[in-house]
Amino acid sequence: MTFDQVKARVPQVQFGRPDEIGLTKTSINPLYDPRFDKAAFADIRTISFDFLDGKLTTLWIGYESSFKWQSIDEFVKGISKSLNVTGSWSAKRGGQQLGCDGFTIYVALIAGSPSIRLADNAADETIAERREEVAAAAEAQVVADKITKLYYPANCEAGEKVSPPDRIVLKNKEEAEKAGYKLATNCQ
Repeated sequence: MTFDQVKARVPQVQFGRPDEIGLTKTSINPLYDPRFDKAAFADIRTISFDFLDGKLTTLWIGYESSFKWQSIDEFVKGISKSLNVTGSWSAKRGGQQLGCDGFTIYVALIAGSPSIRLADNAADETIAERREEVAAAAEAQVVADKITKLYYPANCEAGEKVSPPDRIVLKNKEEAEKAGYKLATNCQ
């Protein structure tokens, strides 16, 4: 589903801007928000949506204590029948999980009531890869001082003291050294 398709079904939903990896997260709270038709969202406390590059990749639904299946075992049995999914559920982080073709279903008790999370496996892998790339890029960047010709790795606090007019950000230490900068002695 896209933003527009979700908005067509749930007009009250609001979307923020995607983060640096293209992930947009939002939640609605039909139980507490008077704009929602309580009958249409019976027994639902919260629904969370994760979108990667504008496509829905994770849907999480948290149910209220009035929901008919209150234990994990009851929920697994009931949801398996309702969704017509077969297979062996396995224990995972206090809940149970079922791997399907291209997606995963995870159920757990949250705030004393059942919840279900449907996640696109390929999207989860893409998110993990992008997070690693962002972390590696941030770690690799260096701050250099045009006046002293010294550079400071991202994890060196001394680099924060370089005044903005003298500051230059370089891709990595190799680029800094190629440009004639030396590693600051207080960062070794």
